[in-house]
Amino acid sequence: MSRLYPELQIDLQKIYQNSLETVRRCAESGIRVCGVIKGCSGLPEIARTISRAGVSQLGTSRIEEAVRCREAGISTPFLLLRVPGMSEIPDVVRYFDYSLQSELAAVLRIDRECSARGMHHKVIMMADLGDIREGYWDKEAFIRDCLFIDRQLDGAVLAGIGTNLGCYGAIKPTREKMEELTALADEICRQSGHPLEIISGGASNAYPLVHYHTMPQGINHLRIGDNILLSRGLQTKLNYRDMDYLDMTAFLVHAEVVEVKEKPSYPQGEFALNAYGKLPEFEDRGIRKRALIALGEADVGDVAELLPLNSRIRIIGGSSDYMILDVTECGSDLQPGDLIDFYPEYINMLHLTASGNVRKTFLNEP
Repeated sequence: MSRLYPELQIDLQKIYQNSLETVRRCAESGIRVCGVIKGCSGLPEIARTISRAGVSQLGTSRIEEAVRCREAGISTPFLLLRVPGMSEIPDVVRYFDYSLQSELAAVLRIDRECSARGMHHKVIMMADLGDIREGYWDKEAFIRDCLFIDRQLDGAVLAGIGTNLGCYGAIKPTREKMEELTALADEICRQSGHPLEIISGGASNAYPLVHYHTMPQGINHLRIGDNILLSRGLQTKLNYRDMDYLDMTAFLVHAEVVEVKEKPSYPQGEFALNAYGKLPEFEDRGIRKRALIALGEADVGDVAELLPLNSRIRIIGGSSDYMILDVTECGSDLQPGDLIDFYPEYINMLHLTASGNVRKTFLNEP
């Protein structure tokens, strides 16, 4: 079956340039970049483009994405970003070179799996510095287990340590937080007698420390996806406007109008719960011209996050199958079959790239 719309247009040259710029600026601070591809569902075309820009690893949270990229011939080392379940460990060892870990029991299982296969797997042990998601809270236990892995295990190799900030607890990656991590690394190195390969300071939200030259010495690794793919989160939501050397327009959504009608802006009748079990609120703006778009929350996640290129179009809401737009003041006489374009945010990109109902078109391969 041939499908024209909805269409996600992906400019690979823009992603490549963002990757080059990020890798170059991080290298100036002695930092290697893991190019994170989970936000684009591990599409091999994008993974290959990022790899060409010189990242040290490709990172994803889903085993199947690494498998797909391996089958596409991508040989760059892979880092598993999500702490794995015990049931996943055979595949982790098979398809990933590195993984983030926070339980010694899992590392012991990795060690046994590697010993049985006659191979090695590198682990990055995670310290929780306040975001209260994954990682050791007890720092003495953290140092003890890192040293145990380093001294006692053969198949599982201690590559380094890392942290994650901002993804759950919204804790900002500051210079002080990075210094906490390097202090832990220094103590492990002092007791082990050798340096760590990786001290991973976090994700894209730690990149401003590189941008403003305030990252402390010792941090030598970041796991970056948003910078490379969109950069919209940093430049618009976190308001780092002076990062305009990163392009925010690599992804563009084309969606088709299926209905245009003038209707009341306030629903008529007795209220009940909507399809999601919620009672939404509505603003009564009188009769308005509304357009239904054949693109819904099953395809994009939160429709309110999308940014229409026509600033006079207002997103009213959506359901699993439709977006509802106020097009009263859009400046054109829209008809069914017309296209409306949107820039996605990160959550939209995640859904769009994973959806089998959205056609992907790749432009400008570098």
